[in-house]
Amino acid sequence: MTKRISENSFNLINHKNINFTFIDLFAGIGGFHQAFSELGGECVFASEIDTNARKTYEHNFKKHSPHLFENGLFNKDIKTIMPEEIPDFDILCAGFPCQPFSQAGKKYGFDDNHKSERGNLFFDIAEIIKAKRPKAFFLENVRGLVKHDNGSTFKTIQHILTEELGYSFYHQIVKASDYGLPQLRPRTFMIGFKGEEILKGFNFPSKIPLKFNMSDVWGGECSREIGFTVRVGGRGSNINDRRNWDAYLVDGKVKKLSFKEAQKIQGFPDDYHFPVCATQAMKQLGNSVAIDAVKAVGSNLISYMNNLNKIGRSMKKTKNRGEWTELFTFIKILLEQKLLLSDKDLKPTGDYFKINKITTENLDLEFIPLSSMKLKSINPIKNEENEIDISEVINKTSISNILSQIKDGSGTFEVEDFEIIQTTLGFSAIKGGNSSQKADIILDIEHSTFVKENEGFGIKSYLGSKPTLLNASGNTNFMFEIENLDNSKISEINKISTKTKLRDRIEEVIKNGGTFTYLKAEKDTMNYNLKMIDSALPEIIGYLLLSFYRSRISKLTDIVDYLCDKTTILTDLDIDDKAMLSDKLKKFLVAILLGFFAGKKWDGSYESNGTIVVKENGDLITFHIIDIDSLKNYLFENIKLDTPSSSRHKFGTVIQDKTKNYFKLNLQLRF
Repeated sequence: MTKRISENSFNLINHKNINFTFIDLFAGIGGFHQAFSELGGECVFASEIDTNARKTYEHNFKKHSPHLFENGLFNKDIKTIMPEEIPDFDILCAGFPCQPFSQAGKKYGFDDNHKSERGNLFFDIAEIIKAKRPKAFFLENVRGLVKHDNGSTFKTIQHILTEELGYSFYHQIVKASDYGLPQLRPRTFMIGFKGEEILKGFNFPSKIPLKFNMSDVWGGECSREIGFTVRVGGRGSNINDRRNWDAYLVDGKVKKLSFKEAQKIQGFPDDYHFPVCATQAMKQLGNSVAIDAVKAVGSNLISYMNNLNKIGRSMKKTKNRGEWTELFTFIKILLEQKLLLSDKDLKPTGDYFKINKITTENLDLEFIPLSSMKLKSINPIKNEENEIDISEVINKTSISNILSQIKDGSGTFEVEDFEIIQTTLGFSAIKGGNSSQKADIILDIEHSTFVKENEGFGIKSYLGSKPTLLNASGNTNFMFEIENLDNSKISEINKISTKTKLRDRIEEVIKNGGTFTYLKAEKDTMNYNLKMIDSALPEIIGYLLLSFYRSRISKLTDIVDYLCDKTTILTDLDIDDKAMLSDKLKKFLVAILLGFFAGKKWDGSYESNGTIVVKENGDLITFHIIDIDSLKNYLFENIKLDTPSSSRHKFGTVIQDKTKNYFKLNLQLRF
């Protein structure tokens, strides 16, 4: 029998310098926190909903990470935090709820609506990654996730992380015993990196021998070298039961696993304490991660992430269509040095802006002055300043070639013609679009009536699929109360899975006596932003959504006609006529385009003052607040409501909460 050596003293952050930052989602009792702190990281945000787990987490980490608890960064419910409110971080860690996918559970997966829609909580992770763009993620779940629903659940997760969010994706079934701990505990580990364009070679660490065995754990001769997977607790079983998990034969006697032994085989150090009862401690350990396994894989993740950072974004050659479109817009303005103003039908008005300087927040360059077709460029290798004739580098032929390659491309792809332009002009590649900015291009503009510097313009492109004005998220859900519904019908209503299931569920609610009453935007920030525009706007959106999902009329102007003809919206909201309703919606559309984000509290100002539209033929046309009416009318006449994924954004089912029933609908706006 070997003596157990505890490598993991609970002195977490003894580093003079923090090497990286991470967040700890669905944190439990802090298995990820423990492992990544030992690797030199600082936890800057954590979230855990279970009261007893929160007690244990705070008891053990308050001394070493006081900022979490003193600054309100130990969140309770992940659904109550806006992703934009989370501090910046390098690595997202999340052992998201496994019950919907586990053998022990009923395996509802993404359709599980029990206790805060826990099967849908992966989508909250996706929203945080989308908003914060960390360097890497480390996700953990049960082995059964990979094969759940014939593999479709896992494919959905991988598709969102790779195709929608642009991260690489690696996964492996890892046992705790692979990395030194005497416990089976097979779990799916998922690793991914932002901007991985060159290496694409992350490897999970090689397996290592056991650091100690179950005889060491018990302090006596155990019949098993490697223990069973620690469960969430509950009733134990007979040692001869095939489902036995907590009974061991030690020195010829049957012993039951307690939280003390579970603590050891999960890798928590001896000085980690549980300020809760033994039953709760056992439950918490059963829900946690195996420390040594996370630490071993995490160490490789950190090394690989650091290598990616050293290579640098400047070597990135492939981009998605949106990134290439921004570059296309940039070089086309360089060539033409003017922007034509547009009417509501995307036709030139005859008016234009002369462009005097140009830059973009997503390029590593300073403002480029455009006093003529000549510009000065610094060769970064020779450190020489050269004068370049723009027309020799960018011309109609190169513009046409780049346009064709962008239109033909899919996913992420290269545009060879841009390489020459980039090298000659001496700026590095695009850093990647920022979803939390309204201005993609910054211009000094000159008009017949004014001159403006540092004027921000967004970009909307028709080179691919129609652009969105407002992307769906958890921030764009709106809530209704359902009154007078026969509760015995709720399960049957929620099981409706037709192609038009949202409409059919709404109609079935009404058929069974239910009535919908608008309550509010689910997120207070969205409600606040809408009221900044007009106090009646939240309820107007409620009318729009219910009419859209019931009638399937999608074009905004048509929905307004429908509302004025078929509902009492004008009377209920004290609106004089259709023109007044339309005007309120036009102000809303402009505010979405130029002003606020759904998940960020708005101060009422515009972050950009115009929008450049890239037409299908590559022509650039622009709107600006100097002609706000054309912009309002263009948006109003060209926007439609769209239906996003109901499972991903957690809407479209009847939700029972004590004595009341609720229903959520999601707002997504597309050109």
